Amino acid sequence: MAVMIEVVPLRYGTAFKKAFGDPKVFSDFASDVLGIPVTLETVHQEYAFKESFGRVKVEFDLFAEDPSHRLVVELQHLREGDFFDRFLYYQVIAMAEQVTSHTSYRFARDVYTVVVLTTLPREGKLRFSAATTDFDLVTERGERLGIYRHRLVFLNPRAVSDATPPPLRAWLELIEDSLDGVVDEARVEPRQRSVLDAIRTERLQPEEVARLKDEAAWEDVKADARLEGRLEGRLEGERQGVLRGRREALRTLAAVAGIALAAEDLARIEGCAEVSTLDRWIANGRAARDARDLFG
Repeated sequence: MAVMIEVVPLRYGTAFKKAFGDPKVFSDFASDVLGIPVTLETVHQEYAFKESFGRVKVEFDLFAEDPSHRLVVELQHLREGDFFDRFLYYQVIAMAEQVTSHTSYRFARDVYTVVVLTTLPREGKLRFSAATTDFDLVTERGERLGIYRHRLVFLNPRAVSDATPPPLRAWLELIEDSLDGVVDEARVEPRQRSVLDAIRTERLQPEEVARLKDEAAWEDVKADARLEGRLEGRLEGERQGVLRGRREALRTLAAVAGIALAAEDLARIEGCAEVSTLDRWIANGRAARDARDLFG
């Protein structure tokens, strides 16, 4: 029997970091995503390296490491234009920061960055639940050498399918289930129980509510800006279509009327970006005897 629990959607960083910042949850999640055993005792939220590294300061949503692994988990709701480049940069910085001397370029830890996107891309080829890039060497025979174990993983709970690995699917389904603000408690696995407890709305602290309101307002601003940009682009596309039609009509009218158009006349028509001006020239063309009358 379904028991619906009101929760804070896990598309908000405040809720996501609270839930997955628990070391046990973080370790279980990372283990299922990466397919390797991970046990981490401390998870840092909004972590930045003590010394500045690179030209752009990086702050990781969730950061944890042990002597062998360095793990970063990032949450992104709206996919920005630099989405893939940004997180590749995060991955590279988390790798390169380990090298502190030209006498040794060895990485002390394998670096794994996991990025969770909670909107469904419009491009069909990007509608995957999990995609991974690694840094290992592959020979001309297709043999993997196992020299580098670093990985960058992108996840999307909105695109879960039968091809999604079962251990990973359970986590993505939990995230996706939360996005409408309610979770079916019966679908939550025992090891995910602490995630549900962390995001229940009645257990939020006042400061968490304040942060969530700020996040929601900021997401609304970005969403409105994107919508406005799409509308502006659509309107501009329609205007350009009208201009093309007017220019073609004017050239056709001139040809039918026997008005010879020089190269500069054709350039003037093509360069005109005002529908009203083109309409005036079309009206002139009904009685024009030459190009001077047409553009008069």
